[in-house]
Amino acid sequence: MLVLTRKIDEAITIGDDIEITVLSINGDQVKLGIQAPKHIEIHRKEIYLSIQEENNAASHSSLDLIQALSNQLKK
Repeated sequence: MLVLTRKIDEAITIGDDIEITVLSINGDQVKLGIQAPKHIEIHRKEIYLSIQEENNAASHSSLDLIQALSNQLKK
């Protein structure tokens, strides 16, 4: 993990087209501004993990449905 120290209004870049700027610091919270191309999805980590769990559950449900349909067609 790369650890960087930044002050308000300072930024870091990721690749050629992503920039993260520290907008404010209030107690233990940091407000970040992120500039990135529209095709890049940006989520808070807890939201990203929730999306991944939902996608995994949906894919397992789909496999179960396909197997059930396959079994019905074999009969």
